Amino acid sequence: MGFEHFDVFVIGTGTAGKGVATTCAKKGLKVAIADNREYGGTCPNRGCDPKKVLMSFTEIIDRASKMQGKGVTKMPEINWKDLMAFKETFVDAIPAATEKDLKALDIKMYHQSPKFLDKNTLSVEGKTVTADKFVIATGQKPMELKIPGEEHALISDDFLKLEELPESMIFIGSGYIGMEFAHIAARFGVKVTMVDMAPRALSTFDEDMVSYLQQVSEEDLGIEFIFNLQISEIEKLQKNFRVKGTRDGKEISAKAAMVFNTAGRVPSMEELDLEKGGVTFSKKGIEVNEYLQNTGNERVYACGDVSASDGLPLTPLSSQEAKIVSDNLTDEKEKKKADFPPQPSVVYTLPNLASVGLSEEETKAKGYDYTLEHKLIPKWFSAKHINEKVYAYKTLVDNKTGFIIGAHLAGPKAGEIINMFAMAMCGKLDSLSIKKMIFTYPSWASDIKGMV
Repeated sequence: MGFEHFDVFVIGTGTAGKGVATTCAKKGLKVAIADNREYGGTCPNRGCDPKKVLMSFTEIIDRASKMQGKGVTKMPEINWKDLMAFKETFVDAIPAATEKDLKALDIKMYHQSPKFLDKNTLSVEGKTVTADKFVIATGQKPMELKIPGEEHALISDDFLKLEELPESMIFIGSGYIGMEFAHIAARFGVKVTMVDMAPRALSTFDEDMVSYLQQVSEEDLGIEFIFNLQISEIEKLQKNFRVKGTRDGKEISAKAAMVFNTAGRVPSMEELDLEKGGVTFSKKGIEVNEYLQNTGNERVYACGDVSASDGLPLTPLSSQEAKIVSDNLTDEKEKKKADFPPQPSVVYTLPNLASVGLSEEETKAKGYDYTLEHKLIPKWFSAKHINEKVYAYKTLVDNKTGFIIGAHLAGPKAGEIINMFAMAMCGKLDSLSIKKMIFTYPSWASDIKGMV
């Protein structure tokens, strides 16, 4: 068997893994990196980026439909195959470009998931390698449904490869992945059904904002929601599939040409034989301390979505955690602690849902003396000039300091406006200071002054 030693061995080539490997190599360390899928990770290959390309075309459809009779006389025709070909222009080059960048830094590349043999040894591609430090940045993967017929369920990867759309789809799970793909499909004419064990969609987002989105989903797009369903089976029929379950003792089923598992994502780590490496982990991911160092094996660090840190499983957080880990690997004398600022999160449906800071329930639980403002504002110019009926906000402001505690939005550009709230929170701007600022008008950003 071959044998080689590295200063740093990185597992995962997404935003976090590539970031750590690149920084360490530039600092003169001998670095290796491994991935059992195409290089580049989820976001650019099969996640955020290609999904957003598809979403951009639903914005065209949505905008045109709202302006019919107000200047638009004919709806645009969009060709799914042409759209998918355009999407591929963003995806095709990613793996090769990632490998080219890593090769230029003399980083050794492996194309297999390694397995720990002991605390400082891995087996990969039939070779035994050792390293002073290991970085686990393997991200997340779709959660298994663990029901009969699960093999019939497709995942988000498959949606992004569809050559044509079927007449109907069922999404098992109404989290942000399920809702985003459901909105894409429905706006392209697919009959969509959402089924979920939970009592409502998007359980981590503000319930009032979600209710606005659900109303649009049902009334404008014809999406059917079936909640509180104990899903028991996916049955293959002659042409379609049937999802079966029970609610309050009653059997309920839905039928469609395709079924997608969008029940959530879990840390991708089961192939690593973590126990043999003394690496501690939980359902949340690789257990880490304040330095993003594993609590069981001090040689191991974790960053990105696989890390059980306080960071949300979002690409910007992966980048930030990668920088912390890189600093701690290249300058062990001055350890850097993970310090997470307010983390905005967005669901790219139409309307967008966006959130940053504490929820209403969390604010109450923490005992704040606060002011809550919640309004539906379709008559504000930003919404009215594009004939948008759903534009809403909920803000929570600390009465003692005037600082924003939390902001929750539903609207066409909520994903952009929420960044203004995140900036205000990070910069410790109180509501009075925000109101005194001059913004361009008319603009979506200027609306923040009326929300605090």
